[in-house]
Formats: sequence, structure tokens, C-alpha cells
Amino acid sequence: MTQRTRSTGAERTDIDLALFGALGDLSQRKLFPALYQLDREGLLHDDTRVLGLARQDISATDFRDRVEAALKTRVKADELDAKVVKRFLARLSFVTVDFTAADGYSAIREWREGAKGSRPLVVYLAVGASLYGDICRHLQGSGSLDEQSRVVVEKPIGYDLESSKSINDAVGDVFPESRVYRIDHYLGKETVQNLIALRFANPLFGTQWNQNHISHVEITVAEKVGIEGRWGYFDNAGQLRDMVQNHLLQLVCLIAMDPPANLDADAIRDEKVKVLKALKPFTDDMLGRDVVRGQYTAGTTDGAGVPGYLDEEGANTQSHTETFVAMKTEVSNWRWAGVPFYLRTGKRMPEKLSQIVIHFRQQPHYIFDPDQRSLAANKLIIRLQPEEGIRLEVLTKDSGLDKGMRLRRGPLHLDFNSAFPKARIPDAYERLLLEVMKGQQYLFVRRDEVEHAWQWCDALIGAWEDRDEPPRRYPAGSWGPVASIAMITQDGRSWYEDY
Repeated sequence: MTQRTRSTGAERTDIDLALFGALGDLSQRKLFPALYQLDREGLLHDDTRVLGLARQDISATDFRDRVEAALKTRVKADELDAKVVKRFLARLSFVTVDFTAADGYSAIREWREGAKGSRPLVVYLAVGASLYGDICRHLQGSGSLDEQSRVVVEKPIGYDLESSKSINDAVGDVFPESRVYRIDHYLGKETVQNLIALRFANPLFGTQWNQNHISHVEITVAEKVGIEGRWGYFDNAGQLRDMVQNHLLQLVCLIAMDPPANLDADAIRDEKVKVLKALKPFTDDMLGRDVVRGQYTAGTTDGAGVPGYLDEEGANTQSHTETFVAMKTEVSNWRWAGVPFYLRTGKRMPEKLSQIVIHFRQQPHYIFDPDQRSLAANKLIIRLQPEEGIRLEVLTKDSGLDKGMRLRRGPLHLDFNSAFPKARIPDAYERLLLEVMKGQQYLFVRRDEVEHAWQWCDALIGAWEDRDEPPRRYPAGSWGPVASIAMITQDGRSWYEDY
């Protein structure tokens, strides 16, 4: 059942949403605020309902109170509309259920039977991946699902390729691939979607997007925080599994993929898989030169002292888990042969920053001041956070009668906040939830993408284990181990840090 918004005429699909893990951090911090914003924008159908599911035994009233408190904490005061809050809370129901016990799922079927008309059920699994199989089987066994039902799963999907296959098999036994939505929230960011438009709608970039015109690519995903009480999870995962296997490799795919035949989900995802297949594996001699693992020690953040990783509460003081990874890799195909991709990600960095920098090659013949030759290349900076935007650095003549033909670097700048001052930039989860409701998969990750990414990462992790070397230390509040700077410096380059 669809309905058009009163303001824009856009279609709104009527759904039921069953949210497992409704009292968890992700739901309270991201999902309910995102759903509220969709309601506020008139993008939820009038009859859309949300069922919260958790193991904790609380009343529906207490549940709504918690969601309301989360909205007041996470939504800006000028975006909180009392009428919309009341309408949104009225959509919510709650059921206490043991996710591993089949007998509790009859309550979900009964809730579904109370719906007006026929509507798809969207199942959102904001729980650990080890529970995905049990939940899907029990939903099917209770008669809560039909041929319209969809499932949304969060990363990480597994610990390695083998566990990923096992989890995907369990989900796939109940839901066909066409109704599985694997979320990587980076793909919902406005700038990431603009990357597709930038590349494929603009001949200026489309004709230059290859090894003939691009010298190298940098991707930085820096986190200012430490592990935030997630020691049990993080120490078994590490930064490579937590960030590189999903977020960074997805960004590599969007930068490096060939133009898809169209904007259909599988056309885009087919091209992304080709990139993952073309990633150059690391040989033993490359590990010491092109990969750096790090672990933060005590340091300073915002002028305050913070503990080292091994000093965090509940820490295993002998842990060799990495909190920082930097690497140089390549995409071995015709478009990118010989172009290095420098990736780095870490915790306890000086800034929270997600950024892609495309470095274009210099002109083959240089006629300006030899001392300024290092300036003579364009850079495209794509900022994902904290402020989303795109900036192209170009060179122009410096102003002034006494400057001659001195060059200066300046930006052609698209800052989304400045360019669209009256438009609120939606959170990534708003976009992703809306696409799930519409049944569109192009912003979601296909199973073979996940498995090719794990295959590449597993080989690197296995090589690390064979070498049995501890991670290099770096003080909290720095940009990682000195070796990560040496890694890129050996190629005559440096990390772009003009933030």
C-alpha cells in the first residue's frame, strides 16, 4: 500500500517494522531518531507501525518513555515538534522476547494480524550477528513472515570468511538475497551518494578518472574516541575487521569501480565486486613495507589525559589487537594499474575525520617557479565527516603587482551546509531506512561483496598471525605510529592533513 505526501507528492510505502534490539545503543541513538525524522518529513505512511523487541521486561509505556527521552537527547531542539513526537510515539508497541526461544514469537504474528490491510514486514536486526539465524528461523516458524518480508542486518557479518558464510547461509535459508539488506551506514551519507553523481555525471571527472591522470588516492577514517566500553567485542575484532573490511573497502569500491550500465542495484554492485576481486594481495615482503599496525598508548585528547588501550577497563594487558591500520594497496586492472591507494584508520586520533583525497598528476611540462613545483597538482577532497562536502583544489596566480606569476592554491568548494543553508542534511540511517521501505537495494551490500572483502582481509590477518609481531605503539591524540608516515614518505608523498 502506498500513499503520497501532502507536501511533495512523493510515495510513502506502508510497512510494519519489527526492531530487534530496540533498547540497545544503536536503536536509541540512531534508529529511532532517524524514524522520527522520516515521520517529521512526512515520509512515513499514516498506518506504518513499529514493534520494539528486546529481552528486558518493561511495559509499552516505559518503552515509549525511553524512546521519547532518546529523541530529546539526539534530535536538535528546533527539530522536535510536539505533535510529531506524539504521532510517532503512538506508532510504537513493545514485546519482551527471548530471541533464542521459539515460543515468544507468536506475539509478533499476533501483532502482524492486527495490521490494516496487507503490508510488508521489515525486520531490523540491531543485535549481534550470532543471533541472526535464530531470529530468522523463529520468525518463519511462527508464521510472522510472507513473500513481502525483508530483513535488515548490521555489520560486522561474521569474524572471517567462514563465519560470514555461516551467518549468511542462516539468513538466506529464510530470506532470498533480493530481500536481504546489509547495512554499511557510510553508503547512506549524502557525500558518498554524491560521489556517484560526481564521477558519472561530470565529464570533467569522468574522463580523468584513471591511471593516466590520477597519481594516488588517500582514504582516512579517523576516530577520536577509544573503544568506549566495547572491550569484549573490539579485542576479538580489531580495527581491520571493524573498519577496513567494510567501511574503507566500500569507499575503495565506489572510487575505483567502472561506470555501471545503469543505477540498478545489481549493476552498481556488480562493478563493486570487480574492484574487490582486483585488490592486490599482500606478499610477505610487502607486509613490512606497505602495512602498519598500531595500538594506542596513554596520551592526551582535548587537553585531558586518556588511558592507553591496555589500560582500558577490563583490558587484557597482553593483547596484540590493533587499534590502527595504515596500508598501501592497488587495484590491479586497466583503469588503476600502478595507482597506489593509501588507507588508514585508527582510534584515539586527534580529530574525528572521514575523508577521501584524489591526487591528480602534475602537468608533464612545468613552466612556473621551480620552488613551487610541489604545488602544481590538483586535489579533490571529499569529506564525509564531520562536515560533509567536496572541495577541488586548483592553482591560480597570486594577486598583487609584486607577485609576478607566483602560484597560490585555492579551493572550488561545495560545503553542503553553506550551499544548502535551508536544507537539513539527513543522517545516513534516515536514507537507508527509507530505501528499505521502498524496497530498493542499491545502497546496501550484496553477499558476494561481503565475502570477497573477507577473503582479502583474511589473507592479511593470516599473514600477520604468521609473523607474530606486536602492533607499533602510538600515543593517544596522535596520527598513529611514525611508521605510517614513513610508509607513504618512502614513495615521496605525505598524508594530506590540511583539515
